[in-house]
Amino acid sequence: MKAVIMAGGEGTRLRPLTSQRPKPLAPALNVPIMEHIVLLLKEHGITDIVVTLHYLADEIEGYFGDGSEWGVNLIYSVEDTPLGTAGSVKQAEDYLKDDTFIIISGDALTDIDLDKAIRYHRDKNSIATIVLSHVPNPLEFGVIITDDEGRIRRFLEKPSWGEVFSDTVNTGMYILEPSIFEYMEMGRNYDWSHDIFPQILAEQKPLFGYVMENDYWCDVGNLQQYREAQYTVMNGNTRVRIGSGTSEGRTHGVWVGEGCEIDPAAQIIPPVVFGRSVKVKAGAIVGPYSVLGDHCIIEEKARIHRSVLWDSVYVGVESNLSACTVCSHTTIKDNCTIQEGAVIGARCRIEEDCTIRTQIKLWPDKIIEAGSTVTMSLIWGQKWAGSLFRKQGVTGIANIELTPDFACKLGASFGGYLKKGATVVTSRDSGPVARMMKRAMISGLLSVGVNVLDMRSMPLPIARHSIMGAQAGGGVHIRLSYEDPKMALFEFFDAQGVYLSKNAERKIETIFFREDFRRVDADQVGVLEFAGRSVEQYAEAFYHHLDLESVQKLRLKVVADFAFGRLANVFPSMLGRMGVELIALNAYPDVQKTPKTPEARASLLPGLGQIVQTLHADLGVLFEADGERMTLVDEQGRIIEGNNLLAMMTVLVARTHPQARIAVPVNTPRVIEPLAAMHNADVVRSKIEPRDLMSLCIRRPGLEKQVTFAGDDSGGFIFSEFQPSFDAMFAFSKMMEMLARTGLQVSSLAGELPHSHVQRALVRCPWEMKGRIMRVLTREANEMPQEGEMRVEMIDGIKFVDGNEWALVLPDASEPYFHVYAEAQTPERANELLCQYTQRIETLRG
Repeated sequence: MKAVIMAGGEGTRLRPLTSQRPKPLAPALNVPIMEHIVLLLKEHGITDIVVTLHYLADEIEGYFGDGSEWGVNLIYSVEDTPLGTAGSVKQAEDYLKDDTFIIISGDALTDIDLDKAIRYHRDKNSIATIVLSHVPNPLEFGVIITDDEGRIRRFLEKPSWGEVFSDTVNTGMYILEPSIFEYMEMGRNYDWSHDIFPQILAEQKPLFGYVMENDYWCDVGNLQQYREAQYTVMNGNTRVRIGSGTSEGRTHGVWVGEGCEIDPAAQIIPPVVFGRSVKVKAGAIVGPYSVLGDHCIIEEKARIHRSVLWDSVYVGVESNLSACTVCSHTTIKDNCTIQEGAVIGARCRIEEDCTIRTQIKLWPDKIIEAGSTVTMSLIWGQKWAGSLFRKQGVTGIANIELTPDFACKLGASFGGYLKKGATVVTSRDSGPVARMMKRAMISGLLSVGVNVLDMRSMPLPIARHSIMGAQAGGGVHIRLSYEDPKMALFEFFDAQGVYLSKNAERKIETIFFREDFRRVDADQVGVLEFAGRSVEQYAEAFYHHLDLESVQKLRLKVVADFAFGRLANVFPSMLGRMGVELIALNAYPDVQKTPKTPEARASLLPGLGQIVQTLHADLGVLFEADGERMTLVDEQGRIIEGNNLLAMMTVLVARTHPQARIAVPVNTPRVIEPLAAMHNADVVRSKIEPRDLMSLCIRRPGLEKQVTFAGDDSGGFIFSEFQPSFDAMFAFSKMMEMLARTGLQVSSLAGELPHSHVQRALVRCPWEMKGRIMRVLTREANEMPQEGEMRVEMIDGIKFVDGNEWALVLPDASEPYFHVYAEAQTPERANELLCQYTQRIETLRG
């Protein structure tokens, strides 16, 4: 007799176990499921076996070869396109047409007595005998109804409970006569239960069902059944083979493979199955009902309970795994918790102090950062960040890492942080991704009893201003990152329109990871309204804080490049009221044409400069980052950006605002202080992140001296009298006002500024080494002689100052990098200083 093993299915319900491995090769008790079937057939004298393949066929052929290692002869029949459960067997007719043959699934576990089933088939003189089994829940199977003689009377595929007339189901194992092939044509798609058996039944040919009474069978149809089938076998109630090892003899119910090292101080609670060369260290507790594949390492005090680990899994110190499945070559570091039902795909790396919540699935090759709590399955992205918030907000790959369901949970978390009944202002860029995400975010906010004032697509400065105007509790702006077009960015603001504080972010993260969402009654769900006059209200406040008459008298001719952004719908009319003769470039919103990288935006500047010169304009300006930042071009076509633009704005503010207080980050040139001091202004240094600069600009009652102006080296400027956040529209208009009051031209002012030479570099450094490197550098800084003009500043990172030279070493808050900045009198000396500190970090990194 010959056999057919059906091994072509994709096993989609077992993913991620089967995302890169065919289901028949998924290990059960450290042996591939199909290997159990091959050995079962051999035990009953069936050694000529046809294997039907489709999904990842090469993997199965590569593992079993010709079958000689198992004492059988394997012939493979590969389907290029699926032919159905019967059509695939028809394709192998030439191998099977001589005698009775048996069909058995290559992805189910069973210890069926095949000899007994074959005798039954022959005694009944049946064309086809279906092997049946009693199951507690028949809904996922084909229910079979037989008469007292075992003749099949009715088929019912995957019934509802109202149609369940029996708990006897089709196991997918059949004993067939070669005449069965007469019901099929080669190359066509046929299914046994839908096509062939009903036809035999209609012709009243002998079709019987053999019911397994004391045999074991499990379909292994889902992830829970995958674990539970192995628990059942370990109980000893089946004849299914366990592993390839022999009983250790130390404790009944423990199977140990060759080369295992189990520390005497480890606790093994049977039943447990160990593969080969497993190492279990002192204080670890393994079992009950646990399977460890070959070459697994279990560190001290780790706990493995009712879990299945494939080959080469590493479990760190004091990590706790409960009723989970972990695929091959996965690393779980110290103090991690993997909760019940979780599934970790192959080659994942879970860093220290992580929690993988119940029923979460990680697809292969994922990285979970230290301290993370994973509350959503991770399929497409590579990484789950240790914290939600990064520099400006929550960011990730659009529609892969940040999905609509993620946005909904995030909205519920932000709303849960606010009081019930609070209002949140929402806005977005003009792209479809931001629109989709914002709608999901709004749903989450409304679900926790928070009202939403939606501004639709709106430039960010206007959105921030509307938060204050609406007296809202906060705001959310969603856009694609202006640094990487694949990344979506969720920016969260407080009642002042400023980025949330670190403390607020931590509270939102806690709600998100704990899923501790506030739930309200249906009549308390938040209300969604749409903003009606936000642009008009912004313009009214804008003109109130601007000397409009002075700007109008200048009658400037300006070339403005709006870079296909939303500003083009708002700002041209406002410039017209200021008496500006405007030549507008790229002046309509188009998300497809918007420059999506710094390089693409920089490529617009040469053309802008040329147009300014050709048209004899007074100024050119490029607006970027959703209206937050700008770059200037003077009347001679020269580009003024970065630190030069900051220095120019500092001089204008100092000259037009008596005793001004100016805030700049620690990485901007030292020339800022003397330029401000020339006009009796003082300078405050802040941390580099925009949130820190903005927080200094919030007008606080009782504060003796408020910050007048703040700016950074990327074209972001704040005039605190108007709003405490970046606003390129107001900054540009205020600059025109200050030019009018001083009588200066941009070209002459920029030409008189002293040169500054600031260099920067990015040094990669593993997370686990950043703290040690900072500790060493801090010690070295404290040992430096603090004399003369040599000193150390620690506002943000470590800044080594020596006269007019300085170097700043700053660990990135959200990525495994160090930022290094250096300033000196010449570019060569600045580069030399930069190399000195980058090399120092690389040396310490090793």
